[in-house]
Amino acid sequence: MAYQTFQQEYLQIPVVTRAYTTACVITTAAVQLELITPFQLYFNPDLILRNYQVWRLITNFLFFGPVGFNFLFNMIFLYRYCRMLEEGSFRGRTADFVFMFLFGGLLMTIFGTFVSLVFLGQAFTIMLVYVWSRRNPNVRMNFFGLLNFQAPFLPWVLMGFSLLLGNSIIVDLLGIAVGHVYFFLEDVFPNQPGGGRWLKTPFFLKMLFDTPEEDANYNPLPEERPGGFA
Repeated sequence: MAYQTFQQEYLQIPVVTRAYTTACVITTAAVQLELITPFQLYFNPDLILRNYQVWRLITNFLFFGPVGFNFLFNMIFLYRYCRMLEEGSFRGRTADFVFMFLFGGLLMTIFGTFVSLVFLGQAFTIMLVYVWSRRNPNVRMNFFGLLNFQAPFLPWVLMGFSLLLGNSIIVDLLGIAVGHVYFFLEDVFPNQPGGGRWLKTPFFLKMLFDTPEEDANYNPLPEERPGGFA
């Protein structure tokens, strides 16, 4: 009975959020069980280009470190804001959501080459948080019961929290920068005088992911909802 309930809840998670979070959990579990090592996953341009280890372009986004506070913190934020985006502003636009993943991942890979980052999953999470926060500017947030602020400040609060934990803020800044580029090109520039839409989802992605029918009985998680930090 419990398994059936879990399976039902799991299958209700939107497909992109479900696939990405599951891949992250499985990758971390494989490392914990010593089936693979982080050295097989990290981003290394030389190994990608010279040894054709192309899987590193993907696996560096899937590993968030060993199981612990940092891993759980990232998983909670990844799941929450990825799902709210997919069920909110990307509802019925799975192909556009996948294209945002590809666009953000490509920019981070390019920038990551110059700043020598080996794992980009946390930056990707911050990108999702940034896009959600800019599309929901009026949502009030509460951070561990200590701070109250509007949603657009959330990425910066997370960066400050990361700094307090002794982590490098380069990863957070990269996520914010890529998130801003996407938000500007997708939401701001097309509405400016003389502006236009530069980001267009390829037709083959629409053929793969967009379906004309929607489940009328499916109840999406509202995108505009406060907090959840306490």
